[in-house]
Amino acid sequence: MHRPFRPGILGILAGAGVAAALAMAIMLPVDTASADSEARFRPVDDPIVKAECGACHMAFPAGMLPAASWQKVMAGLSDHFGEDASLDDATRREITDWLVANAARPGSRLARDMPADGTVLRITDTPWWVREHRGEVRPGAFEDPKVGSKANCAACHRDAARGNFDDD
Repeated sequence: MHRPFRPGILGILAGAGVAAALAMAIMLPVDTASADSEARFRPVDDPIVKAECGACHMAFPAGMLPAASWQKVMAGLSDHFGEDASLDDATRREITDWLVANAARPGSRLARDMPADGTVLRITDTPWWVREHRGEVRPGAFEDPKVGSKANCAACHRDAARGNFDDD
């Protein structure tokens, strides 16, 4: 006599565990890379952040800095790396809220590598950025007029606006 297959309780629990793990992996935000050779971040999808930050430079993915860094950057807009980038209070709060909500997660490698106070104001001063570019960039590349500065990610990373900073 043929008996229909009935999974035992362990089979059901194992299947549920696998399904839950997959669901969590899909829902986790893209933050920082899992390997030194990769760098993918959630791209900026807020229209106000894109418009205001992107008016002067690339709208950098929030995951490139921890929340404390973004808070300091946004608190100092009257002298934003030598420029007056002041915003009205409502716009500044909205951008700050978005950056903080989407900042590097506290447990991420990028956040763990930060100095003891947890803040770096320039993405190009983060241990992650320095490590990724050490020995990879030819001397004088950032002085090239086509590049302009270290902050012009798109000069070398064609998918930077989509949060992809993998070596191109």
